Amino acid sequence: MTSPVPPRESDAAVLEAVATGIPSALSDLGHLVRIPGMAWPAFDQTQLERSAEAVAALASGTGVFDEVRVLRAAIPGTDEQGQPAVLATRAARNGKPTILLYAHHDVQPPGDDALWETPPFEPTVRDGRLYGRGAADDKAGIMSHIASIRAVSEVLGDDLDLGIAMFIEGEEEYGSRSFAQFLSDNKDALRADAIVVADSGNWDSVTPGLTVSLRGNARFTMRVRTLDHASHSGMFGGAVPDAMMATVTLLSTLWNADGSVAVEGMTERDAPTPEYTEATLRDEAGLLPGTTPIGGGTILSRIWNKPSVTVIGIDATSVAAASNTLLPEVTVVISARVAPGQTGREAYDALESHLRAHAPFGADITFSDIDLGDGFLVDTSGWAVALTRDAMRDGYGVPPVDLGVGGSIPFIADLVREFPDAQILVTGVEDPHSRAHSPNESLHLDTFRHAIATEALLLARMNDEERGAV
Repeated sequence: MTSPVPPRESDAAVLEAVATGIPSALSDLGHLVRIPGMAWPAFDQTQLERSAEAVAALASGTGVFDEVRVLRAAIPGTDEQGQPAVLATRAARNGKPTILLYAHHDVQPPGDDALWETPPFEPTVRDGRLYGRGAADDKAGIMSHIASIRAVSEVLGDDLDLGIAMFIEGEEEYGSRSFAQFLSDNKDALRADAIVVADSGNWDSVTPGLTVSLRGNARFTMRVRTLDHASHSGMFGGAVPDAMMATVTLLSTLWNADGSVAVEGMTERDAPTPEYTEATLRDEAGLLPGTTPIGGGTILSRIWNKPSVTVIGIDATSVAAASNTLLPEVTVVISARVAPGQTGREAYDALESHLRAHAPFGADITFSDIDLGDGFLVDTSGWAVALTRDAMRDGYGVPPVDLGVGGSIPFIADLVREFPDAQILVTGVEDPHSRAHSPNESLHLDTFRHAIATEALLLARMNDEERGAV
């Protein structure tokens, strides 16, 4: 095991610069949260352009980068361009290493505004948290990068020789469709010794986490048809299976009685997990008092190391428009999380085979809009991991926890493919109560401060390293 890095002479000055810069960082974060930049075509795309330009202005304002550009890349297999991304670059000097800092400026749609206690795009502070869509995921990640660069630049001045590239994507929530092409187009500018992906979370609001495993994903749309037209449910019900009956029957085969996945061919990973109680799960997930957890094994093994299958959307007759009619077709969107070590393709193939084999009443099923991503396992023996753990310890004041995460960041596989020699560090500013993607998303302000301190210490300490030594 690598010995902890002792405190360095510049650490106190860096931490002081971070503390001094927090008000500006929060003000800039609030400005970003007010921009409703969503990559879905149904939303105003000029807002994404506003968002990218705002991030580019922040990068330029640090005075650190040699070049700051807003760029797009083609979406492979189409004649479309992806959403605007920001690429800022600074060449390494005097033999120092280069670090690539990633985050994304696009956000999830807010959903039903009535479910928000305050307007989703009006940043609001209460009880030590900043509320707003994107406040945590992932505009706080952007500001962690900007604020840490500001602090290190202020302290080191002309002695800052570290190479820094910053890539702020504009379509992560929409599937990163042009991500791989963007990497290919800008490979030389993005090449780095270490890559920080600031889009994950922490153990809790006071304990940092270094994400060392991520599940993959397999998302697709399934259409179920049993009739060539709608029919009267009184005239034919009892003899004719409608599409809803077939869909409900088919979907029920995906899970065992305890709620675990019942799809042959979807695998599990055998790995230890930290202690995590059902009471903590109930608190963090919002389980109702009468609702029980699902699955078997330790709770974290179910979230980190086993697959899950969720129906996240359905097209059928609404309650308001309900009539006594047998539905001819129903469409659902299924999102599966795939255990680390299995590819998204393997998991999807297992799901499709299962659903075709279990289609009831001879129902016709078709699949479309297939989106796959692989999981990720970090090699924790690298020099950059050791530096990051030490920076987390000193930035938060407590040792970090190695985390698995049930979510997916599929584009990491693209980073590994393009930059096989780079060490990838998955960090973040979220805590278990951030409610990313949900109404009332929020950022814990102390976690934000500690995350900036951590990254600033990491940058300053990397600036002391020689590229050959790392």
